[in-house]
Amino acid sequence: MGIFIIDEVGNGFRFLLMAGNGRIIGTSGVYNNKVAAMVGMEMVKKVIGVAGVEDETIPEFKAVANPKFVIKPDADGKVSWNLQSFDGQAILSSQSYLGIKNAKKGILSVQKNGPVGTLEDLPFLAKGKSFGKHDRSSKA
Repeated sequence: MGIFIIDEVGNGFRFLLMAGNGRIIGTSGVYNNKVAAMVGMEMVKKVIGVAGVEDETIPEFKAVANPKFVIKPDADGKVSWNLQSFDGQAILSSQSYLGIKNAKKGILSVQKNGPVGTLEDLPFLAKGKSFGKHDRSSKA
């Protein structure tokens, strides 16, 4: 079962989606307040089940209607995805993956863990704690 964590960052709040094994599988952008982050988290849970997948790593890819996961190549040759809501706004982002196969596994993990994810307040997650290579607080 997935776990959502609300995390306070410099100028607001974001949420993280963790798989049952504790690995971070998605990170939101920064919201102005905790309530807004919780609303965003609920939107992620709502759209995961109906989101298609648009793979922009394929030449002449087929566009998919929102909501959708959009897989794109990164500037460094890796691959990442964003989950877009009904209005096209990115509401969850992945880490960078070495290849498309791993990015698609990440999407499958989000589809499995997100809809049933619970909000947890874990005491070991201290305010301001860095989440290492998965820290995407600078991304919107």
